[in-house]
Amino acid sequence: MELHTVLVMLSLLLLLEAQNPEHANINIGKPIINNETLSWLSDKWFFIGAAVLNPDYRQEIQKMQMVFFNITPNLINDTMELREYHTIDDHCVYNSTHLGIQRENGTLSKYVGGVKIFADLIVLRKHGAFMLAFDLKDEKKRGLSLNAKRPDITPELREVFQKAVKHVGMDESEIIFVDWKKDKCGQQEKKQLELEKETKKDPEEGQA
Repeated sequence: MELHTVLVMLSLLLLLEAQNPEHANINIGKPIINNETLSWLSDKWFFIGAAVLNPDYRQEIQKMQMVFFNITPNLINDTMELREYHTIDDHCVYNSTHLGIQRENGTLSKYVGGVKIFADLIVLRKHGAFMLAFDLKDEKKRGLSLNAKRPDITPELREVFQKAVKHVGMDESEIIFVDWKKDKCGQQEKKQLELEKETKKDPEEGQA
């Protein structure tokens, strides 16, 4: 990470530690991404909200009514599969994609429009949540998102996120929260899980 980003991330760590002094519950920067971290991330997550200054990303978030996703890490290839369920205009949109894992830098990456985008991973174990920090050195494009294992987050976690947003140089008014009660992807998720089960059965039946 560039020096400016490192300094911002370290100062953010100090803020989060002030919120919760238990060091084991807050991990930021290197070397946080190990097999234990990836095993912890292997779960169903709910996108809670984000503060994003990049106008393109902000426009995309504003369209989202609700988002949840499943993470399946590949510990050998240092990648993770994301199975995403987006509720947009009262319709469910399913998407599967892969992220790269940079263990030594504590970052995740994804190709968007042919460009590799990096995000710093901030783990909040106590809250069952993690944040992703984007382009913190860019005053016009920086962003911070919050994801949690439960859609109905506690007031404490909401406050932690709001203070973190302000600490990296954005205004609390920039935060866009989604409404988990508007979820329209329950049936789609059920169908997808059944399809995956059938797909796993077929090779086994062929070997019988």
